[in-house]
Amino acid sequence: MAPDYRVVLPRFLRACRKPRARQPKLGRGGYEPVSKETNWKYAEDIVTEPAVIASARAHAIELGVESVSPGIGAQLAVLAGTSAAQSIVEIGTGLGVSGLWMFAGAPGATLTSIDTEVDRQQSARAAFLEAGVTPNRIRLITGRARDVLPRMNENSYDLVLVDGDPESVIEYVEHGLRLVRVGGTVLVPHALWRDRVADPVQRDETVTDFRTLINELSGSTAVITALSPIGDGLLQVTKIVG
Repeated sequence: MAPDYRVVLPRFLRACRKPRARQPKLGRGGYEPVSKETNWKYAEDIVTEPAVIASARAHAIELGVESVSPGIGAQLAVLAGTSAAQSIVEIGTGLGVSGLWMFAGAPGATLTSIDTEVDRQQSARAAFLEAGVTPNRIRLITGRARDVLPRMNENSYDLVLVDGDPESVIEYVEHGLRLVRVGGTVLVPHALWRDRVADPVQRDETVTDFRTLINELSGSTAVITALSPIGDGLLQVTKIVG
């Protein structure tokens, strides 16, 4: 039954007029800010994972397989949903955590997921089926992404998630941008790599690759980029030129 706004709206307005607890002021009407770390923790803790995703995450932790954080997972679901994604490529199946989040946002999508570990893919498939994903929408390819990606059709996908070997992130993103159609998006979790990318003192190869990737894409006129600090960082790259 639709809400009766003649009742709901006055209640809402009365609630808004209730006196609020006084906040500690700082300087000229400013408020004492919480730390960035507190904000980050709040954004992660506020996410409630569905039971099937929580179970897949627990299994991944047990096996020592890294998964996207709950905050990044929720963002993946939102991005998959708002883009109405029908075809998704995932580089790095893991135990299915990121795939489950994308299915949560785009339940009608077809997922092509690439990983070298067949045992992990079998666990991910079981999790997808438990979540109600029909088998015809799950395509798991066992193999190295650098061997598989060149054989995939360009301009054919809505989303590409790059969560494979960090040493190959630049190569994978290049393939991802070839695979997505105009308006499609390449998503790169761990883009701030252990909180090291923003620190200019850090210059190891992986950090340098992520830093180079972010800088190059930010200056490109062929894409629109956004870098979110959620989790370990999420780089979003939308293709605007074919």
